[in-house]
Amino acid sequence: MNMKFDFNNPTRILFGSGMLNELGNQPMPGKKAMVLISNGKSTKANGYLDRTLDQLHKAGVETAVFAGIMENPLKEAVMKGAVFARENLCDFIVALGGGAVLDSSVAISAMATNDGDLWDYVVGGTGKGKPLSNKGLPIVTITTTSGTGSEVNCWGVISNLETKEKIGFGDPMLVPVLAIVDPELIRTVPPKYTAYQGFDALFHNTEVMMSNGVNILSETIALSAIENIVKYLPVAVRDGNNLEARERIAYGSTMAGITMQLTSTTAQHSMEHAMSAYHHNLPHGAGLIMISKEFAQFFIDKHACDGQFIKMARVMGIPEADKPEDFITALLKLQEECGVADLKMSDFGIQKDECMTLAVNAHETMGGLFLANPCEMSDEECAAVFEKSYK
Repeated sequence: MNMKFDFNNPTRILFGSGMLNELGNQPMPGKKAMVLISNGKSTKANGYLDRTLDQLHKAGVETAVFAGIMENPLKEAVMKGAVFARENLCDFIVALGGGAVLDSSVAISAMATNDGDLWDYVVGGTGKGKPLSNKGLPIVTITTTSGTGSEVNCWGVISNLETKEKIGFGDPMLVPVLAIVDPELIRTVPPKYTAYQGFDALFHNTEVMMSNGVNILSETIALSAIENIVKYLPVAVRDGNNLEARERIAYGSTMAGITMQLTSTTAQHSMEHAMSAYHHNLPHGAGLIMISKEFAQFFIDKHACDGQFIKMARVMGIPEADKPEDFITALLKLQEECGVADLKMSDFGIQKDECMTLAVNAHETMGGLFLANPCEMSDEECAAVFEKSYK
């Protein structure tokens, strides 16, 4: 076991039901907030936006609302958000929403205070990899989903449709200063998206466990998160109003945000980003589910981290697990229980002859995550995982 780790999480986390009501009592990092929401209707319809605005006004903060973020957020939306922040003289960002909104807040924070285009600062693919010259705007996050863990870390994944790239962008200067994780705000997520987001949170933790950089702290947190997600995700899919289930999954998702600061995820995420870069209507969690069995099977066949798979299987409902294949058994059972076992790449327009194109894109845009794999995975081997996953 690796006993070394480097952990610095400056985000204050207010976790638990009803915590949104405490926002107005917190010290704010500025006087005027850009309130960032999606271009959908749920945040307004469910009253979360009005409640957030009331809390900010209670704290003496002026607000300006930007409702321009979509699923798999685009570079263009980020740049428009940055212009909005500057034109409205906003000195911090309140990101109210799911993973797309939280991810976008990181990039908007950076581009509100730095010149040029976002891709000037992106590392990987066609990004120019320039360092940020200025600190970004402070960020306060209020998550309305359980999936990305972005409420507590400095990374966001942004798509560039022109270059067909979907790449993670971030900097330690962009870590949120305050995160509100109130499971009451997550109860309205529909069953299908509850499953997609829950599996995203699960895979953040399982990939940390598989990573060659796993350490004693990241493993301890990840196993706790995995156990809670696996036990309660089917409950939340069946009954979204079950607050205990929502709390446990929210816990697992937020803890993933912490484990990912301690230990990188693996190429499973690079591979899905390639899928949704070419097929923008593919939900991130759905893509991860589609390739998850064969991705794990690749490392099981290589005996790259057998002990890690056994540890995970034991907290996933097979306490007597003694072989790595037990992880696959537990994973497929969870997919069945959550109604996502029959997802097909073909239903989202993916063609089988794209597999090598996707493999190359995954390596070129987010090759750093391949370095975290427990053993090497070539383009050909990556393409084979896609091919075996194809339906």
